[in-house]
Amino acid sequence: MCDDDRMTTSRDMSLIRFDLLLTDGFVLTEYAGVVDQLRLANRVLLRPAFAWRSLSKAGGPVACRSDAVVETVPFEMRPEADYVFVLGNSDPMHAGLSMGRVIDAYVARQTKVILLAEAAARFIEERGDTGLSTHWENRALLQEQMDLQDGNQTLATERGQIITSAGMGSTVDVVLTLMARHIPAATVSTVADILLHDRIRDLGTLQPFGGKSIALTGDPELDLSIELMQANIEEPLPIAEIVRLVGVSSRSLERRFRKVLNARPAEYYRALRLNRANNLLLNTSLPINGIALACGFPSGFTPHYRAHFGLTPQAARRRRQS
Repeated sequence: MCDDDRMTTSRDMSLIRFDLLLTDGFVLTEYAGVVDQLRLANRVLLRPAFAWRSLSKAGGPVACRSDAVVETVPFEMRPEADYVFVLGNSDPMHAGLSMGRVIDAYVARQTKVILLAEAAARFIEERGDTGLSTHWENRALLQEQMDLQDGNQTLATERGQIITSAGMGSTVDVVLTLMARHIPAATVSTVADILLHDRIRDLGTLQPFGGKSIALTGDPELDLSIELMQANIEEPLPIAEIVRLVGVSSRSLERRFRKVLNARPAEYYRALRLNRANNLLLNTSLPINGIALACGFPSGFTPHYRAHFGLTPQAARRRRQS
């Protein structure tokens, strides 16, 4: 055990205490997004301002899908923490994400609860609150189960003691935002600089895939073209219509797509729709023909899918279920 790890076990009441609740297959990006920033803040401050613990239902080692293993202690029904993060694990239906009693125990102790990605999706499904955020991939499952429609597409939503978040890279923004409530803004900026995180996104920022007005390439016309494609998945716009709406020539748009994205506009648009279809295929029980129609493929879906992913939609779904 290193000195930093011994520090995190301290019960010094002056520390801001974070608990991390893990299930098998947790997302390492999210775990590091919390722990690395707290460690860096302590380093920059030259004092221990933050402490953290990792917990799981039974305690002991818990493995993520990136082959890392974290030692944990068991959940407590009378927890003492200022913040608790419930991490996702890429499967919103995983039984381990159903932590209602544990979450309620933290809320009763006035702990701020932050649910990330799949953990947020599970919480939304169990509590029936469709106004909360989760990762855009998880909305497909919620749309099927709850008639969620588009739902909340922001990086995070804070409601009382509960914050739900898209997780993944947005975990960094959430932690920086929370740290700013306790330490000087200059320290938070320094932590962001060390991480090469060029700006701290407001939690109300729209997610890059599901949101609007997203700068993807730095080329305004190219970004607008991509935004139009993202917003018109079910009923794809003709490329000629995109050209008209963006206000450039067909040749200019073709040149920009090839230079920046190494694809023709129609190829890029088709790949976007196929990726959306793949998300629905692997994360919902919607019929394949319904998925095809929802992603703008009234015909030819299977050949396009096989050419893009190397197997048929039926084979992909069987592999996911095996």
